[in-house]
Order: sequence, then C-alpha cells, then structure tokens
Amino acid sequence: MRLYFKFFLMNLKSQMQYKTSFFLSALGQFIVSFTTLIGILFMFQRFHQVDNFSLTEVLLCYSIVLFAFSLAECFAAGFNVFPKMIQDGRFDRILVRPRHEVFQVITLEMNLSCIGRLIQAIVIFIYAIINAEIHWSIDKIVTVFLMIICGSVIFSGIYILCAACSFFTIEGLEFINVLIYGGRDFGKYPFSIYGKPVLLFLTFVVPLALFQYYPLLYLIGHSSNRFYIFFPIVGLLFLMPCYMFWRYGIKKYRSTGS
Repeated sequence: MRLYFKFFLMNLKSQMQYKTSFFLSALGQFIVSFTTLIGILFMFQRFHQVDNFSLTEVLLCYSIVLFAFSLAECFAAGFNVFPKMIQDGRFDRILVRPRHEVFQVITLEMNLSCIGRLIQAIVIFIYAIINAEIHWSIDKIVTVFLMIICGSVIFSGIYILCAACSFFTIEGLEFINVLIYGGRDFGKYPFSIYGKPVLLFLTFVVPLALFQYYPLLYLIGHSSNRFYIFFPIVGLLFLMPCYMFWRYGIKKYRSTGS
C-alpha cells in the first residue's frame, strides 16, 4: 500500500502541473453527468413513478452507480488506455519488471479528473438519503457501503475484461464499452425496468444487478430479504473469470515490436 500511495501522489502531482486543464476536465465530467440527471428529472415530470420506483429512489440508485463507476474510472483507468500500452510497447517494459503487471497498469494511469463526476454523485446521494423515506439502521448503512465498494470493484473487473481483449485484437473493441459505459448509463434506473432477460443477464453474466438492483430493493424497503445485503459480495466472484482471461491473454501475448 505504501508503494501504491507513492504512485498515487506521483499521478496527482503530474496532473496538477496543469491546474487549469485539470479543473476544466473535472468541470466537464460534472457537466456531462449533470445532463443525465436532467434527463431523469424530465422523466419524472411526466411520470411520477417508474416500475414502482419514486424519484428519490431512482436518484439514490443513480448516485450509488455513479459513485461506484467514478471510483473504478479513477483507480482502474490504466486498463481503459491499455490498448495504447500494447501499441507503443510500454507493456513490454511492464513484463520485465518485478512487480505484478496488474499493479503496474493500475498505477501508471489514474484519471483523477473524474472527481467532478464523483462530487455530483455525492451531492445527489446526500439529497436522496435526506428525502427518501428510509428507516436507517446498521444493516442498511452496511448495504450502501457494500453497494459502492463492490460496485467499483465489479466495474474494475469489466475494465480488466475489456483490456484483456486487446491481447488478441491490439486495438480496443468499442462495442465492449457497452458493458462499462452502458452499465453506468442504464444503471441510472433499477435494472428491472429493462425487462427480465436484461435483468437475468446482469445477474448471472455481468453481475451489475448484484450490487445495484437487489440490495436497492432491501435498502428502500421493497423487499425484506436480508440476503440481498450480501449480494454485492457475491458479485465479486466476477473478478475470477476476468482475471483468468487476463492471464490467458498474457500467455498468448505477442509484442507489436514498437
């Protein structure tokens, strides 16, 4: 952790060398996410409920997903630019260093400007928990914590999965980004509104619903099933196939010669 913290400070100092650019990027992140919030508000001006979820419940759902995604985008950004590492030969240098390649990819690139999106997630979250009619207790606080932390880890796993595809394609596959950015954008509403097939896919294949939908039901009182509290932890099993595919990609890796 000490070494990781040193790399974090290095990335922070590097990005703060151009403070105006950093803050404008953070502002841009905030504004882009703000447009999604406006879309939600417009929706609820027309309809008072969506699949039996109120505005404050949807805002709570959206803020948690945005929070989790922002953390993953910040600390797993290296996997987002991984195809460039393969193309310019930087990954060859990573392989000959003594540290684990996942650690090096994570620490080489951190998108700290996503703080703009993170701030918006915090603001919406505070508004939602104040206005939502939730009877708070220790187990519900734990539920929120697990939703955010495990959600960020699951998003990071999707980043790893997408990056591993670059071992075989060199270029990044744009359609795979639907799992990352689609999960963020569609996650602004509970996944049940998209139909049962989508909910099943996001439960058993890409387990975004395990940290978003099921714990949310317990959090807002739509279900009394306490097992939903631990569903985000179950979703962490998704990291195993992601990492296995990453290791398989390394075994098949051939340098581009850059």
